[in-house]
Amino acid sequence: KKLFSLVLALSMALALTACGSSAAATAPAAESAAGSTAEAASGDLLSEIQAKGTITVAMEGTWAPWTYHDENDNLVGYDVEVATEIAKKLGVEPQFVEGEWDGLLAGLDAGRYDIMINGVDITEERSDAYDFSDPYAYNRTAVIVSGDNTDITSMEDLAGKHTANTISSTYAEVAEGYGAEVTGVDDLNQTFELLLSGRIDATLNAEVTYYDYMEAHPDANIKIACLDPEATQVAIPFRKGEETASLREAVNQALADMRESGALSELSEKYFGTDITQPA
Repeated sequence: KKLFSLVLALSMALALTACGSSAAATAPAAESAAGSTAEAASGDLLSEIQAKGTITVAMEGTWAPWTYHDENDNLVGYDVEVATEIAKKLGVEPQFVEGEWDGLLAGLDAGRYDIMINGVDITEERSDAYDFSDPYAYNRTAVIVSGDNTDITSMEDLAGKHTANTISSTYAEVAEGYGAEVTGVDDLNQTFELLLSGRIDATLNAEVTYYDYMEAHPDANIKIACLDPEATQVAIPFRKGEETASLREAVNQALADMRESGALSELSEKYFGTDITQPA
């Protein structure tokens, strides 16, 4: 009986020791898990990008010379090379995702893309929704009309006229601001098709985009009617918040390095035939 009691006591002691060991082991694990969860919740997009080794860059791929496909169907353009150089300075590879303009900012909002590099002008409305990098280009908006159009010679002449652009673009906003009725399109090619067929009076786009189009289509019967006197600032939009702060800082440093080395100006000369990286 005494032996039975001794065995029982030893068994209970071992059980209590085992339970204590289990609890002690579980506590650090729980603390570690909680720490990991807190770290993930804090969010740092730059760290996530560098950890996975790629940065997802959204762009249209149909807007020469910013982002387009060459004769071999390779994605090329000023913004493609700017993005590639930024990725290199971040120590990662760029992963390009193409889409229609109207869906690119929505995809950025939803977290499907890390950044969007597509000749995005800074506007007051966009600044309310996104944080922007430092400007890396400056745009002058051209009013483009058919070669025989004499009705439009100034921005004010857009009042009551029909234009075409992607609806959420800066160019559509400018046209509407001057009283034009804007038809929504998917890309630049559709815009010029409408203009050349006489279904719209004008379209607004970057001055350099017009020259690039004319280089590819020298017989196109179109011209620049006038230029908006104010140049817009082109920059890279980011989702607002602390999550993107370190990424934005790193991108700004990459752009500063490219500007200082002359690489940014060289890319501009290569694709636009002029340096659009300096304010007018």
